[in-house]
Amino acid sequence: MQAFKKKGARIVGVSRDSVESHVKFKKKYGIPFQLLADTNSEVCTAFGVLVEKNMYGKKSMGVQRSTFLIDKSGTIVHVWPKVSVEGHADDVLSVIA
Repeated sequence: MQAFKKKGARIVGVSRDSVESHVKFKKKYGIPFQLLADTNSEVCTAFGVLVEKNMYGKKSMGVQRSTFLIDKSGTIVHVWPKVSVEGHADDVLSVIA
């Protein structure tokens, strides 16, 4: 978190879960950044992260974990689709100016 703060970056997580579940999740895992509840899927749809998933032969729509680097003017300058947590923070930090 400190490395992101030093670069002037702000981290915001978005999911379709409720505000209540975000509060529990943040407390359980000590999440130090803001989580937004997109319960109507507007943000997820706008960013194109709702995808068809297939688990054990059952198809459903779900969120593809992705990271978007947005500059101060609101322009998306880099996208990491299909994010894996391992090493991801370092990847993002290396791209932030």
